[in-house]
Amino acid sequence: MNEEKTTALENRDGKITPVDIGQEMQKSFLEYAMSVIVARALPDVRDGLKPVHRRILYTMYENNLTPDRPYHKCADTVGSVLGRYHPHGDASVYDALVRLAQNFSLRYVLVDGQGNFGSVDGDPPAAYRYTEARMSKIALEMLTDIQKETVPFVPNYDERLKEPAVLPSRYPNLLVNGSTGIAVGMATNIPPHNLGEVIDAVKMVAHHPDVTPLELMNTCLYGPDFPTGGIILGKGGIRKAYETGQGSITIRSKTEIIERENGKKRIIVTEIPYQVNKANMIEAIAKLAREKTVEGITDLRDESNKDGIRVVIDLRKDAIPEVILNQLYKMTQLQISFGIIMLVLDHGQPKVLPITEVLKLYLEHQVEVVERRTRFLLKKALARDHILEGLLKAQDNIDEVVAIIRSSKTTDIAKASLMERFEFTEIQAKEILDMRLAKLTGLEKEKIEDEIARLHVLIDQYNTLLSSRDNIVEQVLKELDEIKEKYGDARRTELSNDLSNIDDEDLIPQEEIIVTLTKNGYVKRLPTDTFKAQNRGGRGIKGMTTNENDVVDILVHTKTHTDVLFFTNVGKVYRIRGYQIPEFSRTSKGLPIVNLLNLDKEEKVMSILSMDEYLDGHYLLFITKEGIVKRTDVKEFESIRQNGKISISLREGDELFAVKHTDGNC
Repeated sequence: MNEEKTTALENRDGKITPVDIGQEMQKSFLEYAMSVIVARALPDVRDGLKPVHRRILYTMYENNLTPDRPYHKCADTVGSVLGRYHPHGDASVYDALVRLAQNFSLRYVLVDGQGNFGSVDGDPPAAYRYTEARMSKIALEMLTDIQKETVPFVPNYDERLKEPAVLPSRYPNLLVNGSTGIAVGMATNIPPHNLGEVIDAVKMVAHHPDVTPLELMNTCLYGPDFPTGGIILGKGGIRKAYETGQGSITIRSKTEIIERENGKKRIIVTEIPYQVNKANMIEAIAKLAREKTVEGITDLRDESNKDGIRVVIDLRKDAIPEVILNQLYKMTQLQISFGIIMLVLDHGQPKVLPITEVLKLYLEHQVEVVERRTRFLLKKALARDHILEGLLKAQDNIDEVVAIIRSSKTTDIAKASLMERFEFTEIQAKEILDMRLAKLTGLEKEKIEDEIARLHVLIDQYNTLLSSRDNIVEQVLKELDEIKEKYGDARRTELSNDLSNIDDEDLIPQEEIIVTLTKNGYVKRLPTDTFKAQNRGGRGIKGMTTNENDVVDILVHTKTHTDVLFFTNVGKVYRIRGYQIPEFSRTSKGLPIVNLLNLDKEEKVMSILSMDEYLDGHYLLFITKEGIVKRTDVKEFESIRQNGKISISLREGDELFAVKHTDGNC
C-alpha cells in the first residue's frame, strides 16, 4: 500500500499540524478556481458586468466623472479603483477600463475616453498617465437610482467601505454589450446585440413568459449585432445558441465589387468581423497574393480613416472577383466562426443559460430594483409626511407650543413636554424645536399643506405600484421604452441566408422567385415582384446587366423552399434549395455558377428544373447530343442529399443536351 503523503504546517501558536498534501492541494485549487469564477472572469446575469467593470463604473460615479464634467486622468481613476475596491494589478484595471471605451469592442461604450485607447489594428492604448476618461451617457443608466437602496451593498476587501454587489442596470447590458472571459475549466463568450431589439425581447418575455427562442428570432431579437458590422451567414447557429446557450455562427466581412473605367474589377471591404485584427487580416491577404496562393490580386491598400473601414483589393482584368473573394473568405479572417457560450453567474453560480432564461432573470432583477426603489421612496415620503403633520399641528397650537418651549429649562424637557401634551413623536418634537420663526407665517402654512397634498398623491402612487407585481412589471417596461427612445439605433450587422450556411428552413421566408442563368454561367435569384406587369405599349424594365456577348440562357420560376435540380453536359445532377441560390439586384449579373456548384473545368449547366414533389408516375426525359433518349422515374432523384449530386450514365464521348419533366400521359 502507498503511504499517504503528508507535510507539516506551523500555525501562529507554533504548533505543528500534519496535513495531507493531496487534500490540501485539492482544497486550495478549488478555492482558487471558485475565486476566479465568481470574483473575476464571469459576468453577472443581472448587470452583465464582471467585478472589475462594476468597480470601475462605481468609482467613476463616486468621483463625479459624469458626462457633463471634464475628462479626468485615467491614472487617478485606476488608483482609486485599486485603493477602494479592487486589490489587484493596475494593468488589469486599466485594460478593463480601456475596453469599456473602445467603440469596436462594445456595442454601446460605457466610458468616454480622450486620447489613444487602441485601435481595430491591434495598436495598444497609451499609458494611463496620458489618457483621460469619464462615464458615457448610457453608463449613467447602469447606476440610476443606486443611492435609493435599489441594490444590496457588501463590504470591500478590507471592510472600510461598501460596494454594490450588482448595479441597477436600467437596460439589459449583458446582451447589449456582450461579454468574454476565461475562468478555470470554463469560458464565456456572449455576443453584443442591438439595444432596441433586446428591450423588445424583454417586453415579449414579460407579456408572454412561454415564448420560444425561435419566436423571439422571428419577431424582435433577430440575432447578434456587432459594433464592427459584418454579415452573419445563416440563422441555425443563432437558434442553437439561443435555445441551448451554446452555438457557433459564421461572420463574413461586408464587401463590394466594383468595375473601374479601364474594365478591371476591385473588391472593397467596408466592414470586418467582430474582434478581427484588421492589420493582421490585411497582412494575411498580402501573403497569399505574394505566394500566388490566390492569383489575380495586383494591389492591396488600407484606406481606412476615422469615418470607417475601407480596404481596397485591385484585381487583374481577367480575374473573376467572386472566385478570389471566396478564396479569401476561406483562407483569411475576412470570414470567421464565432463560438457563443452564454455562461453567466446566477446568484453566484455559473450556469449556461438559453436566451429566454437570461431575459427572464434580467426582468426579475428590474422588478426587484423598482420594488426596492419604490419602498425607499415610500418610506421617505411617509417620514416627510409624518414631520409635516407635526409641523401643521404645531402651527394650529402655536401659542401653547411657544409657551411650553419658553417654560422649559432644557431642550430635552421641552421635547418631552411637547410629546406628552400633543402626542408628538420624538422625530416630530425635534423638528418643531428646530423650526425657524419664519415657519409661523400663514404663507408657510399654505406651503406645508400643499406639500402634504403632493405627498399623499405620491404615497398613493407608490402603494398602488407595490400592490401588484404586474404594476411593477409595467413600470419596468415603461422605463425600458424610455431607454430605447433615448439610446436606440439601427442594426449594424446584416443577417443573410446566403448559400449553404442555412441550418433551419423554418427561418427562411417562403416566397416565389425567378432563377436565371446566362450563357457565360452567371446565376442569381430574384423575387417575382421584381418584374412588374407592363401596360400596353410599356417600355419594360431592365432584367439584368450582362457582359458583352452574354445573354440570359435559362429562366425558371420556382419557390425558396423548392428543390432546384441542375443538369450538366457531363451527366451530373446537382440538387439545392431555392433559397440557397444567391439573391442579387435586378440589374446585377449574379454569381458564377462554378462557385455555387463547384463544377469541373469543362462542365456546363444545360438544364434547370424546379421539383416541388417527387411523385409516382412522373418522369424525367433525357436527350443527348448524339440523339439518345431515355426516361427515368423522378423518385430516383429524391435520394440526392441536400447540396449533393449524382451522375447519369452516358455513352463515352456523348453529352447531355436537354432534360424535360413529364408524366406518364404525356
